[in-house]
Amino acid sequence: MAKNHVDLGEQKEVEVYGARVHNLKNIDVSFPRNKMVVVTGLSGSGKSSLAFDTIYAEGQRRYMETFSAYSRQFMGGMERPDVDKVSGLSPVIAIEQKTTSKNPRSTVGTITEIYDFMRLLYARVADAFSYNTGEKMERMSEDQILQNIYKKFEKSAVNILAPVVKGRKGHYRELFEQIRKQGYVKVRVDGEIKDIVAKMQVDRYKIHDIEIVVDRLMIDPKDDKRLRDSIQTAMRLGKGIIKISDKDNNVAHFSKFLMCPTTGISYDEPQPNSFSFNSPYGACETCDGLGYVFVVDKKSVMPNMKLSIINGGLAPLGEYRDIWVFQVLKAVAKKYNFSLSTPLEKLSEEHIDLILNGTPDLISVEVAYNKWNVQNYQVTFDGLIKLLEEQQEKRGEGATDDMEAFRRLETCPTCHGARLKKESLHFKVDGKNIFELAEMDISSLSQWFVGVESRLSDRQNTIAKEILKEIRARIGFLLDVGLNYLTLDRTSRTLSGGEAQRIRLATQIGSQLMNVMYILDEPSIGLHQRDNERLITALKNLRDLGNTVLVVEHDKDMILEADYVLDIGPAAGVHGGTVVAEGTPKQILKSNTLTAAYLNGKKGILVPEKRREGNGKTLSIIKATGHNLKEVSVDFPLGKFIAVTGVSGSGKSSLITETLYPILNHHFFRAKKKPLPYERIDGLKEIDKVIEIDQTPIGRTPRSNPSTYTGVFSDIRNLFVALPEAKIRGYKPGRFSFNVKGGRCETCQGAGMKVIEMNFLPDVQVPCEECGGRRYNRETLEVRYKGKSISDVLDMSIEDACHFFEHMPVIYRKIKTLNDVGLGYIRLGQASTTLSGGEAQRVKLATELSKKDTGKTFYILDEPTTGLHFEDINVLLGVLNELVDKGNTVLVIEHNLDVVKVADWVIDLGEEGGAGGGRIIFEGTPEGLIENPLSLTGKFLKKEM
Repeated sequence: MAKNHVDLGEQKEVEVYGARVHNLKNIDVSFPRNKMVVVTGLSGSGKSSLAFDTIYAEGQRRYMETFSAYSRQFMGGMERPDVDKVSGLSPVIAIEQKTTSKNPRSTVGTITEIYDFMRLLYARVADAFSYNTGEKMERMSEDQILQNIYKKFEKSAVNILAPVVKGRKGHYRELFEQIRKQGYVKVRVDGEIKDIVAKMQVDRYKIHDIEIVVDRLMIDPKDDKRLRDSIQTAMRLGKGIIKISDKDNNVAHFSKFLMCPTTGISYDEPQPNSFSFNSPYGACETCDGLGYVFVVDKKSVMPNMKLSIINGGLAPLGEYRDIWVFQVLKAVAKKYNFSLSTPLEKLSEEHIDLILNGTPDLISVEVAYNKWNVQNYQVTFDGLIKLLEEQQEKRGEGATDDMEAFRRLETCPTCHGARLKKESLHFKVDGKNIFELAEMDISSLSQWFVGVESRLSDRQNTIAKEILKEIRARIGFLLDVGLNYLTLDRTSRTLSGGEAQRIRLATQIGSQLMNVMYILDEPSIGLHQRDNERLITALKNLRDLGNTVLVVEHDKDMILEADYVLDIGPAAGVHGGTVVAEGTPKQILKSNTLTAAYLNGKKGILVPEKRREGNGKTLSIIKATGHNLKEVSVDFPLGKFIAVTGVSGSGKSSLITETLYPILNHHFFRAKKKPLPYERIDGLKEIDKVIEIDQTPIGRTPRSNPSTYTGVFSDIRNLFVALPEAKIRGYKPGRFSFNVKGGRCETCQGAGMKVIEMNFLPDVQVPCEECGGRRYNRETLEVRYKGKSISDVLDMSIEDACHFFEHMPVIYRKIKTLNDVGLGYIRLGQASTTLSGGEAQRVKLATELSKKDTGKTFYILDEPTTGLHFEDINVLLGVLNELVDKGNTVLVIEHNLDVVKVADWVIDLGEEGGAGGGRIIFEGTPEGLIENPLSLTGKFLKKEM
């Protein structure tokens, strides 16, 4: 028995036998442990099926199996991947692309934990300053307070006061009664000493300061014991704060907490959560720690001032109808002497303010239910803005979309975007508060932490030593993976897939684990060639700690730097799923696979003979200044294939996706999203439509598939409805949908699969016994077009569907585009959850590219080569070039040099990322770019061309 037991320490390889997940063809694979292994191959060939759905899923399942059966039933079991055996597996950690949080409270600082360590640093070593005077706050022991009182008030008659109410409204009758019962006879109310009398109270609508007079005495060392006792009592009543006033009403404040010596304001003892914008103890109260607030936009509530309220001048309410809001408005108009039928532009400012912000006065609303029954209601009117906000709170998410049209985001007026309370922002280390550090980009922050010890006191250094070590290490890891341009306060929803993945990679390197298998999904996405070298070094460091690093990747450098390579192919989808080559990079180069042909130069993406001239017209942005852009003015020549390049963080997205696209989108489609600041744009009349294809993943639910995503399924259903058989039966398009009742199989609700719950094991999916996995009921399947039912059509591959529908132009156009981008092998009804990243990206591309182009369309693509193999890129470039040949303009933001070298025009930003970027380094042809000494892109492009 003992002989068969293989110790992981002895086993040198990870071995996978009989993998059949998705399109894998029962393959056996082995690769060395504790090495960097790259899995490559065409998009959709089965790389992720092997790395994630087989090896990672099996590692996860084994981890779950270590829990008791009782625990597992609460966690949901992990399905056993369809594989005979996996041996030599270490614990697995997957670093995927699609795991960024969309929560506005998640930032780069919170994901990397750097901000958490900074909060600890500030809670333990920061100095507090008064937000009124800027003086350093003091905290005193009772002895220090005593000495100070002797120093300031010796031989003076004073009152020792215990503050109980500070700057609040109320009548405080119960409080005075309570003070009297404790035996005190005098209080100081708003600076005036009064005797406490029965039923005493103050004006409840005014703001008051109330202190108990604990003792009145002459300050003399002979009465030391009495003074001490009075101070202790006052401290207890005033919760750690006391005031001393003399006969001229000079007041001194003392506190055992942090306190401003001049104005007497005190802060609570700082805790790490005092600096957290996700905690009520630290978050700014106006914006709840988000840094921005939603403001109802007057212009969108009253878009057309020529209309009166009755004719629909108030956009959220529409035209006058017999509802409560209009009854109230009518009463308001009657009381304040204006008419609902007067155009808004003729109403006075006061009246407009009344309509929007309401009035504190009671309004008498008369409602006639019939001739005899007229009721009178006394109500308050809070204004239209308040009404809209209440609507949203009542209706939650649904109303948010309706509200979007009438509100805009503004920086919070209280914290000015810093997210924290003003007290928290007045704790400083070396003159900087925590927000000022979070605003710096990582490279500047790293500089600030260099030698910070010399600027701190000895006591601060003793406390901060370990914290600073942790912070520096984590900042170092972020610099290693090329993220020097990010800031800690950047929200995670604004990160690209590649950035988020590299942050997680930095966090993992920071945890310094050993004997683990890391599986990464294309970590080089969105990385400039220069930073690629840093990333490969970071991965090698992970390997050298004693870990296995398995990377799914298409990047040439990464493949050549690996210790071992697995090439999956020969083609994609059903035509893939086998290992066509494996070995060291040198061995791979000698094999005759498609990947090897591109690596060793037998095949390649050719540089065009000559660059297009374009149509001679330009679109120009003048002085864009958003984020790190330094008054950038740039011309986009129309009718050309344009590439926008530059290192990560140099301002490409700021210029294109956040300035240019919102301007065009608003101009053509009245979109609401505001562009970043710019002076003006010229040449809009030269184009007539804009189409953007970004990186957001397509819907990943089993009910979403290429036919529903591209919208071709609606056309196919309309075709079936028009068939004679369907007309006789009176079928409507809904009959052929598997998402609504009527035509679908009700046993599986149109899913085709049924989930069988197994209590202690993972749920099992089996084909539905009623419809046999065909999704529809018998009657629906009897309607056929060219002998095929709707279910047969969903099962067709895109290639077959192209032949099947070639005489149906509406359907054919959309399906042909899917075929053109190289997706001929996927099925029309294939669930989106089973598509690889590159396939999903191309389904999205095809959806946008199948929209009719006008010859004056402006396409913007953000890194369209994500997840694509060299061959797939070649196919994609063919499609894009075809669009440009028809006169359209295609603009790509891209790091992939194969795309840059075939562009007609390159706009290179730089020179660095973050604050060191935001300038145009070069505009012109790729030939010109490689001659430019300043351009980092040019340096790498030179080797490629």
